[in-house]
Amino acid sequence: MRISTANTYEAAIDNLQRRQVEMSDQQTRMTSGKRVLKASDDPAAASRAERALATEMRSVTSQRSVDASKALATQTESALGDAEELLQQVREALVASGNATFSDGERKIQANKLASLREALFSVANRSDGAGSYLFGGQGSTEPPFIDLPAPTGVQFRGITGQLLTDADTLLPLSTDGADAWLNARSGNGVFVTSSATNSVTGTAVTGAWSNAGSVTDPSSLFPVADTGYRIHFTSGTTYDVERFPLATPAVVTIESSGNAYQDGRAIQFHGMSVTVSGSPLNGDQFEIRPSTPSLSVFGMLDDAISHLRLTNQTTAQRAQSTADSLRDVDAAMGPLRSARSAAGEVLNRIDTESDRLSAQKLNAQTDRSNAEDLDAVQAYSDFTNQQTGYDAALKSYSLVQKMSLFQYLNP
Repeated sequence: MRISTANTYEAAIDNLQRRQVEMSDQQTRMTSGKRVLKASDDPAAASRAERALATEMRSVTSQRSVDASKALATQTESALGDAEELLQQVREALVASGNATFSDGERKIQANKLASLREALFSVANRSDGAGSYLFGGQGSTEPPFIDLPAPTGVQFRGITGQLLTDADTLLPLSTDGADAWLNARSGNGVFVTSSATNSVTGTAVTGAWSNAGSVTDPSSLFPVADTGYRIHFTSGTTYDVERFPLATPAVVTIESSGNAYQDGRAIQFHGMSVTVSGSPLNGDQFEIRPSTPSLSVFGMLDDAISHLRLTNQTTAQRAQSTADSLRDVDAAMGPLRSARSAAGEVLNRIDTESDRLSAQKLNAQTDRSNAEDLDAVQAYSDFTNQQTGYDAALKSYSLVQKMSLFQYLNP
């Protein structure tokens, strides 16, 4: 087979150029530290690296959401702690106002103190998160979520009930449902509500006796008839009847028991409920027991307590009743706020777990990506040295072949 000089030169040049390109590519890889610079270098590895990068980016995005949730939960827990302290001061003021020796003026001073505490609580309920939104704005509110309207409307929630959540991968809260925390506590003791009704004989308020918040003795016996209330109706100063009535039509009465003997401070029990009436009831005095409802507002409770403290010329029994009712409602209003604070604490615990999980997920993704596309520096340097040696040998070979030209012999 004949091999022309031109063909030999062309093959040598092609070989040199190929080796130069390989050396250049290898040098680029060594400089970048990447084995796979484009998909064509290793399609399978490039695909693995792309999936790992997507996972890493999702972890970074989720971590930002977790950080936002942590900031909100921390602020919310602090705000609810402030609210709990303020309500504790409310409770102390109410206990002090129950002092039988207090004059109407002294009770008014306590009412003014409660009014000041109410303003502080309203400020907490409308506390901003520092980023243009509100801690208790529900699913979003660009304005303070609570508005204080004149009586009898009172404080209303104008946000959107519910919660904003982070992405589906973490599902952490980015807001708190203000209506649920501040306006929807269960009334009474959480199961039923006791209250004094007008005297059936005189048509006036009960003046000589008062009742406590009551308690549950047998949950299975509570309100056996749906939409029903009960009434302790005194037929004299020493006897009473227990009546049942439909909530829709309270005047329709069914006698449950009659002629029961009354003893001051002794519990009256029926249908799994226990209610204690104290004092000296009059003929016709009545105390009603109705099912609890999720309708107790922190601010409505304070408004009622303030209005009762500002009343004058009340009897000892009326003062005792208003104090007992107010203390019962304060305790009930604290319930949802404590639950919301506890939930914020649980979110902070979850956030620690989520942060650890996302950090591990990010590290795993980075490791997968590195394994797929990063360069083995030792191996790369060895390959580059071999390629450089080969390139040098090719250059020397070409220079020798070039001297075999006929023109070299003819050259004078």
